[in-house]
Amino acid sequence: MKLKKIISVITALSITAALCVSLSGCGEKKTKYKVGICQLVQHEALDAATKGFKEALKEKLGDDVEFDEQNAAGEPNNCTTIVNQFVSGKVDLIFANATGALQAAVSATDSIPIVGTSITDYATALEISDWTGKTGINVTGTSDLAPLEDQAKMIKELLPNAKAVGILYCSGEANSKYQATEVAKHLKELGIESKEFTSADSNDLAQVVTSACAAVDAIYIPTDNTMASNTEIVNNIAEPAKIPIIAGEQGICKGCGIATLSIDYYSIGKKAGEMAYDILVNGKDPADMEIGFASSLTKKYMESRCQKLGITVPSDYEAIQ
Repeated sequence: MKLKKIISVITALSITAALCVSLSGCGEKKTKYKVGICQLVQHEALDAATKGFKEALKEKLGDDVEFDEQNAAGEPNNCTTIVNQFVSGKVDLIFANATGALQAAVSATDSIPIVGTSITDYATALEISDWTGKTGINVTGTSDLAPLEDQAKMIKELLPNAKAVGILYCSGEANSKYQATEVAKHLKELGIESKEFTSADSNDLAQVVTSACAAVDAIYIPTDNTMASNTEIVNNIAEPAKIPIIAGEQGICKGCGIATLSIDYYSIGKKAGEMAYDILVNGKDPADMEIGFASSLTKKYMESRCQKLGITVPSDYEAIQ
């Protein structure tokens, strides 16, 4: 009888031990994390942000993090498909690179933590009216917003004779519309007229740029993913027309612009990765985490284009290599 009791106890202990192992160590922290990455489109700025994000997590977690990295090729519907697969695959966190990716992720899940980057204004992207600096939901991240007032002042500084500025962006990007509206306000304060020129996608872009070049003295392009992916189309029209372009970020500037108030996308991606680590390992709630911003801004210019257009650039600008 005693032998039976001993065997029963041993059996019970063995089952308990097995359950502890299967349940991730009975209260021990998870040591292997799966992160889904949804990047809206491939271009220099977003690529740098994704690189920064991955390297930040790899530095802290090493082989204890694995990435499922997907690119939506500029199609919002692809973002939806990608993030739904992440949800089905039960990833531990979703990294949403650009507004379209973020919006798709938020629609797909209200429980899996989401960290965004390359989002200009989270309140606009998520339609939050009472903005406090935190989303209040399962979302946090970093912004690529450079002060729009300073960008308007850059136009005035480099192009003092410009009377009318065209603001060129994709009509389907909510944060581009936000930037266009704000820059227009600041240009008006500086005595400069502005007019919006919107493209639905790359198919009608050449026609829109041609119309803009015929109507204005200069063009401003915000941090717009469609424009960033199609700078060659823009440059092939604007450069022969001798229309200078001020860009919202360095990648667009390299492709078709003369100057930009630049942020480092790698840095905001890395900051997002550090925030992801705090969520995954330290248990922070994204709802209570303030959106992060670039720590430094640099005035940069394209020397060759400025020379062709006879634009004098102040000494505090840094040439883009």
